[in-house]
Amino acid sequence: VRVVESGGGLVQPGGSLRLSCTASGFTFSTHIIRWYRQAPGKEREWVARISNGGAIIDYADSVEGRFTGSRDNAKNMAYLQMNSLRPEDSAVYFCNANSRWNDYWGQGTQVTVSS
Repeated sequence: VRVVESGGGLVQPGGSLRLSCTASGFTFSTHIIRWYRQAPGKEREWVARISNGGAIIDYADSVEGRFTGSRDNAKNMAYLQMNSLRPEDSAVYFCNANSRWNDYWGQGTQVTVSS
């Protein structure tokens, strides 16, 4: 089982990044995908939830209207498009695949928003 995030980096305020989550070793389409983030010295924070089929997507208030989650079950991948980034969005972003029986996490990808 593997969950791997990618796409993080350094971006200026107002910029955009697209994070990817690549999964393998389990039935991706039966798992809800959630994105979380954790900034230094802070607790891990839920960012977005993407239902199994991708039709239902929920966001934290802090990112609503700026971030867009999606998934492609045929490719076993999920995405987080992040626009209008702010310094307070800087964190390690994690992808979580969850079902009634399983809970898989990636190692995270660093996003830094700074001028």
